[in-house]
Amino acid sequence: MTGRLQWGIPELTLTLEWDEFSAPRLAEVSAAGVTSTMPAGLPLVDPVTVGAGHVPASGRLVHAQIGLEVRMVAHETVARAGRTELRVTTRHEPTGLEFVTVLSAVAGVAAVRSATTVINRGARAQRLRSMPSLSLYAGATGSESAADESWELHRATSEWLGEGRWTAEPVPGPRFPRIAEELTGHNPRADEAVVSTGTWSTGRALPMGMLVSRSTGATWAWQLEHQGEWRWEVNRDTAGPYVAMSGPTDADHGWLAVLEPGDEFTTVPASLVLGSDVDAAISALTAYRRAHRRAHVDNARPAIVFNDYMNTLNGDPTTEKLEPLIDAAAEAGAEIFCIDAGWYDDGGDWWDSVGEWKPSTTRFPGGLGLVIDRIKARGMVAGLWLEPEVVGVKSPVADVLPAEAFMQRAGERIVEHDRYHLDLRHPAARAHLDATVDRLVTEFGVGFFKLDYNINPGTGSDHASISAAAALLDHNRAHLAWLDGVLDRHPDLVLESCSSGAMRADWAMLSRTQLQSTSDQQDFLLYPPIAAAAPLAMLPEQAASWAYPQAHMALEEAAFCLVTGLAGRFYLSGYLNEMDEAHAGLVADAVAAAASLRPHLVEAVPFWPIGLPRWDDAWVVLGLRHDTTVVLIAWNRDPAVPEISIPGAADGIEQIFPRSLDAWSAEPGEGGESIVLRNPTGSVSARVLQYDATSPTSGVTHPSSDAGARR
Repeated sequence: MTGRLQWGIPELTLTLEWDEFSAPRLAEVSAAGVTSTMPAGLPLVDPVTVGAGHVPASGRLVHAQIGLEVRMVAHETVARAGRTELRVTTRHEPTGLEFVTVLSAVAGVAAVRSATTVINRGARAQRLRSMPSLSLYAGATGSESAADESWELHRATSEWLGEGRWTAEPVPGPRFPRIAEELTGHNPRADEAVVSTGTWSTGRALPMGMLVSRSTGATWAWQLEHQGEWRWEVNRDTAGPYVAMSGPTDADHGWLAVLEPGDEFTTVPASLVLGSDVDAAISALTAYRRAHRRAHVDNARPAIVFNDYMNTLNGDPTTEKLEPLIDAAAEAGAEIFCIDAGWYDDGGDWWDSVGEWKPSTTRFPGGLGLVIDRIKARGMVAGLWLEPEVVGVKSPVADVLPAEAFMQRAGERIVEHDRYHLDLRHPAARAHLDATVDRLVTEFGVGFFKLDYNINPGTGSDHASISAAAALLDHNRAHLAWLDGVLDRHPDLVLESCSSGAMRADWAMLSRTQLQSTSDQQDFLLYPPIAAAAPLAMLPEQAASWAYPQAHMALEEAAFCLVTGLAGRFYLSGYLNEMDEAHAGLVADAVAAAASLRPHLVEAVPFWPIGLPRWDDAWVVLGLRHDTTVVLIAWNRDPAVPEISIPGAADGIEQIFPRSLDAWSAEPGEGGESIVLRNPTGSVSARVLQYDATSPTSGVTHPSSDAGARR
């Protein structure tokens, strides 16, 4: 039996091939005018079990013995509500393992989502050690063969205060050398991989990456949609470079799934796009994210948030401190006011006592309700900070909930930085969180929660599970179900995903929450590369980068901070109540700009006209394009390098923020195919600029007619 199946939508098609001697595989992918033709060698499913490992021996996600022996059983296409699915059923007869791979696509979106369910149809237990969500060759996108085409791997490392730092390296290259593996008749064995352990899914690296063809520019971009442990790898074999993605594995995380006869296991989802270049691939991934996020009123009109924490109250709110901030935030135009950490604390050192989530009586002599009433009276939605998944070791809740409601190892509760971690597999843990949220919404009318997450419990609990990693995966899935339940009960509630900045900024979380903190970075000069890179990992309208101007700053520095907030979801802080007229005017101008940019922001696709930002770049530039309108967010961090050429930018650039400070100059570059921006201020400076790609005018202008053009 020989088969060839083409499936997809007009924007993206996949071709599968198989015969009676070989497993089904991806043979071709076409999207955005690019076609990648793939060699034989990687089957659609590639499980490693205790009883059947790799051929040849290796630590890779691919080249499993069972994968080679799987055969096609059936396939069907299912259409539902703008979505099309291809369900491919394959089977491994010796073990009785059946695999149902679901590939799905949404009309108009050039992306594919993949997950596989493994079902044990055999007579004895099977023990999975790893199971990729998706694996495929980069293939041949030009005249070269798949084995000879060279690529560049783009990946991002992350850490607290230094999120989303993208780098590139060649494939083949120093980490992926040519080793003449074809002479051995065997695939290589190196298992270079990007791995995340524990529950800070983006605390070490991002669960996404890109492969860019060095000859054609064609770009693969992928993401794993999981807030727990994961692994992705880019390696080479005798046929060429490949990409493979997975949730937890035995080798990396000690994960094991025991499937008794009739049991099943489903991989974490992974998604993939193919574009003509990096910008096209991220555009497709952005469209995919918008199509796959939970419906919410905030999606179309992201509210402007003031939060009292960053470089301001720093977790020490009181009625006396909050009241002037509430008034100033309302006057500036904020729509949500969030009281951050500390609102539940009576003792002044709340870190190890959190978990009960009852308002402090010492901080709010008249009660928290009076403060929240003031927020509402000033026309804003009231928000509270919450770290729901942890319980401090000194919290009364620690002795109320059953021991099984906490993550534990060998019968002892896991402690990390003076906190226990709830195990959301247990109904008592989930009930505690539900009761907390419902009480705060009902009693105080809270409409916004900043959900923080400041510890990582490691591999997880070994209670009632074959492995701690398996228990953690079940906890992760229970956590997502809990979030869904909260929004089912309170559909207008706005949820911010925060995790020590962006330590858990993966698409499993982002598909459910309305905004994501991009960092805890408190140095305004270090924030731009974080803010500019954030739309690679999330939607621009979700990317909440702190804008924390202060009265003591020079006006250019204050504007610099505000521009960082305008790079995505506007998220304001700072002692607004202490500002003079000029500083307060800047803030009001930024809030007005954020409101006016909203319709553009929620439909725009990001691009990087001078390349992906690097940590120490003098210039950082992010573009947001919708139809023919382009918004540029540009930061000049080193006034000794006052000029930058923006390829492809059009004449007629308008400075839309700040309106009260001098405009940067913009002149056509050599050849007329770029615009040269110049910062004339002699200091660090940042601007939000806009142009119409069809505009015949030139220079930089302010939007107000009385400002005129400043050169």
